[in-house]
Amino acid sequence: MQRRINRMGPDPNSIYPNADVRQVVYIKNVITRPNILVGDYTYYDDSNGAERFEEHVTHHYEFLGDKLIIGKFCAIAKGIEFVMNGANHRMNSVTTYPFNLMGGGWEKFTPGIEDLPFKGDTVVGNDVWIGQNVTVMPGVHIGDGAVIAANSVVTRDIPPYAVAGGNPCREIRRRFDEELISYLLELKWWDWDAEKIFRNMDALCSKDLQKIRKIAD
Repeated sequence: MQRRINRMGPDPNSIYPNADVRQVVYIKNVITRPNILVGDYTYYDDSNGAERFEEHVTHHYEFLGDKLIIGKFCAIAKGIEFVMNGANHRMNSVTTYPFNLMGGGWEKFTPGIEDLPFKGDTVVGNDVWIGQNVTVMPGVHIGDGAVIAANSVVTRDIPPYAVAGGNPCREIRRRFDEELISYLLELKWWDWDAEKIFRNMDALCSKDLQKIRKIAD
């Protein structure tokens, strides 16, 4: 008798969710830096080496203490760049030149955090879709369910379930009305276990938005 296999989706602890599609990786399983935190099922899609996601997080120095925090079930396309606080130069002195990074004795002029325009952690919520060649600047917060159009430069916070794009990136519209957005933010389906997500996937993927209000427990 053939054994029946009960599958509730791909293994969130695998590098490649689909072994036949090697350009897609689950990010949390390829990062090595302690200051990058990524949730389950969030993927990066890049035919030039998705495993090298960390190369797209630039100017990220541990001594500054800022973190890149990305939630669950995010879809991140090729060409992403998260610019972290180490890219900032001091603005309250005669010159903005980063002498300290060049060495040769200049390192004694390293600025303190209080001398830099420090923006804090960069945070991407859950179920966020980021298109190709997007740049996210330091300290930006992108809300749950947001969509960022390709080639955008995100310089300010983007609210939950907004569609945003441009340089600088601006909100274009909301995906749903405020009532449904509030319901989804309270529902937090991304925190369900794999079995519950599988049982309710028809509602999650349906264009009939009222189905989500009839979810199975």
